[in-house]
Amino acid sequence: MIRVLLADDQEVVRLGLRVLVDSEEDLAVVGDAADGLRAVELARQVRPDVILMDVRMPGVDGIEATRRIVADPRLAATRIIVLTTFEIDEYVFAALRVGACGFLIKDTKPAELLQAIRLVAAGDALLSPSVTRRVVAEYAGRPHRTLRPHPRLAELTEREREVLAVVAEGMSNDEIADRLTISPATVRTHVSRAMVKLGARDRAQLVVFAYQSGLV
Repeated sequence: MIRVLLADDQEVVRLGLRVLVDSEEDLAVVGDAADGLRAVELARQVRPDVILMDVRMPGVDGIEATRRIVADPRLAATRIIVLTTFEIDEYVFAALRVGACGFLIKDTKPAELLQAIRLVAAGDALLSPSVTRRVVAEYAGRPHRTLRPHPRLAELTEREREVLAVVAEGMSNDEIADRLTISPATVRTHVSRAMVKLGARDRAQLVVFAYQSGLV
């Protein structure tokens, strides 16, 4: 059973999500919160597998709540999906930077939302290549971009840095293999090693690290 925590300041949204999630045999809502602070408290109490986290909430917002949850070693197994009104807004990249596994638009189709919960619960990052490209293009094009190279970037081999840069372009493993003329299995190995060396929770954080380090 996948245990889900809901965090949204709109009661009607929480109710709708609860009805949807509880309608599935393999999913169960274990709590809901109307603000970020309560979301953090509940996460520590019920240890959910997945949190659906709204970004705009009173007091402690979804970004800060995500940061606190990700930083808590007791919640290392908890995965966070950020809910946003727009595909690209100022909160999306901030959410990924502090450890969210990806994001969903609030009007996502019910079947896609349920599948997203299952994907992140299984350890996958909810950040498709097409979405990655749009996020990176939006933020990489900002005129006042500040680079913050990852402190362990130097530990990567030249090939791992090359693969990381292409991952950040939003390419799938098969596309990366074609670009670099290597096998998809080799790509997976390089991606896995880069994640370990940089301490990335998932592919989504690799994209953030590559952007902040100026590889994109």
